[in-house]
Amino acid sequence: MEKIVLNIATLYGALGIIFGAFGAHALKKVFSEELLKSFETGVKYQMYHALVLLVLGFQLSFTETIEKSAAWCLILGTFLFSFSIYGLCLSSAKGKKLRFLGPITPLGGLLLVMGWILLGISFL
Repeated sequence: MEKIVLNIATLYGALGIIFGAFGAHALKKVFSEELLKSFETGVKYQMYHALVLLVLGFQLSFTETIEKSAAWCLILGTFLFSFSIYGLCLSSAKGKKLRFLGPITPLGGLLLVMGWILLGISFL
């Protein structure tokens, strides 16, 4: 499990840098200020959780179910939250907003919150 968490952390980190640069340069000309802020929110949350997963990958043994569950909630939550924001922003800029992604963002946020709560419980 440690290797999975560390590999996903580094993937999220690398993609966060790529998406951040893409947003700051290429999308700046295409996106409205509001869309750019939303896109940046996705990048920030992705980077925050990439760093958290990196630390957890080195610090936790993942022998307890609660540790594994926390990690999976953070991994899936980051993917659903950030990538749904990217999809919403990109589709909105093209005039064809993918509305089905709207409910996915809060679901990702809920998984992130659950991951943090489970992580806190595992420390008790």
